[in-house]
Amino acid sequence: MKKQLAFYIDAKRCIGCFTCAMACKNQYHQESGVIWRDVYELKEEIYPHRERAFYSLACNHCENPTCLNVCPVVAYYKREADGVVVHEQDKCIGCGNCIRSCPYGAPRYNPVLKRAEKCSFCWQRLDDDRKPACVLSCPTEALQIVDLAEFDEANAVQYPAGFPRYPSLNPSVRFRLPAMPKMIRRKL
Repeated sequence: MKKQLAFYIDAKRCIGCFTCAMACKNQYHQESGVIWRDVYELKEEIYPHRERAFYSLACNHCENPTCLNVCPVVAYYKREADGVVVHEQDKCIGCGNCIRSCPYGAPRYNPVLKRAEKCSFCWQRLDDDRKPACVLSCPTEALQIVDLAEFDEANAVQYPAGFPRYPSLNPSVRFRLPAMPKMIRRKL
């Protein structure tokens, strides 16, 4: 397998502080309402405990990205060196095909520029041997970069409960499930 960078989301460590989302916003200054990375609290049906658990999600930089496949003006490309899916906004005509087609909701519409945009994995920072802003900012190291060609974490999963399953896209993201709370019972 050739190099494929991915986000590793460690839900055991994530405290839901939104620092990753704010770091993305500070890095790219998206328009109000345009969000490339967000933090989602797991619903009670998925994590039925008083403690809370979170997933920090952005573009999954899929192996077979639907955004790239449906774009009529070839505004997307996948980098050979690391598998990052890049959107070239200058080429985008704002048709919305990518927004409607991505089952993960990664491309977002920028109403000011009238074009789509999405997480770029901070490819410019990667080229300077720096981590993406979201990863660098995480105070608990719950958000990390991994190379799937070398990644060997026994407890990692690709499709946790609540995360849409699309094997044909093969999303480049892995999760560590949240910890189960300790059950303490009184002795009677």
